[in-house]
This record gives sequence, structure tokens and C-alpha cells, in this order.
Amino acid sequence: MSTICLERSLRLPARRSLGFTMVSLLFILVALAVLGSALAAIATRQHLGAASDLASARAAQAARAGLEWAAFQLLRQPAPPAAAPACFADTSLSALAGLTDYAVTLHCSRTPSSGTLSDGSSQLVFYQVVANACNLPSAGACPAGGTPQPTYVERQLSWTLVR
Repeated sequence: MSTICLERSLRLPARRSLGFTMVSLLFILVALAVLGSALAAIATRQHLGAASDLASARAAQAARAGLEWAAFQLLRQPAPPAAAPACFADTSLSALAGLTDYAVTLHCSRTPSSGTLSDGSSQLVFYQVVANACNLPSAGACPAGGTPQPTYVERQLSWTLVR
């Protein structure tokens, strides 16, 4: 008779601990699910940040390419300073080699607007060229109008050229 009582007393705590184990297991599963979703959100933000950095670097390179084009247009022909060319009209460039998703809008201003400035015996003309580059142009020009998309990137660079 003592062995039967001993067996029953050993079985009862085992049944009571089954409920405790289930609660613990449920808590661990919920904690792991929250941790997994937090890690997924962090990975997504990391991916979007890297893509944004790449788009920003490409926009800067597109703006630089636009400035190079403008410098070539202004400085390509040797001319006496008195006959220095006037600025080109505002220009939009697209489909740049390797940067087909980007457009560049160029603006040029000349100082003085006519004639030259003198520095001793040198006659000088200054050109201020501004390049806006973006990846989602509005009507083919930057900056884009309206509300920008989350993936919109724009960079502006400027050079002062002397002739």
C-alpha cells in the first residue's frame, strides 16, 4: 500500500508542471517572434539606407557629368576674351552613359553679362554653372515638382569657370 501512495504522490507534481512548461514555452515563442520581427525591420531599414546611399552617389556623379559637359561647351573654343561666348540656355540632359535613370538640369550665368573684367592686363569672364541631378525628374527636368517619392534623390553642384 505504501508503494501505491508513493506512485500517486510522484505523478501529481508532474501533471502540475505540465501547465507551467506550456506557459514558459508560449512566452519563449512570443519573445522569439517579437525579436524576429524587430530584426526583419532593422534589416529592411538597412537595405533601404544602402540603396539610398547608392542613389545619392549616382545623382552626384550625374551632376558632375553635367558640369563637365557645361565646361566643355563654354571653354572648348579658343577665343579672345572680348569674344568670350555667352552662357548657354538652361539645358536638361538625360540618358547619361551608365546613369540612364537620372536627369541633369544645367543653369549658367555670366559675370559680367557683357564685356569682361580686367585683372591687370588680363581680361576675364566668369561663368557660374549650377547642375541639378535627380532620379525622378518632373517633365524631364530637375528638381522634380510636387510631393517627392520616398526613393527620390537630388544633388546640386556648382562650378565657377574663368575664361
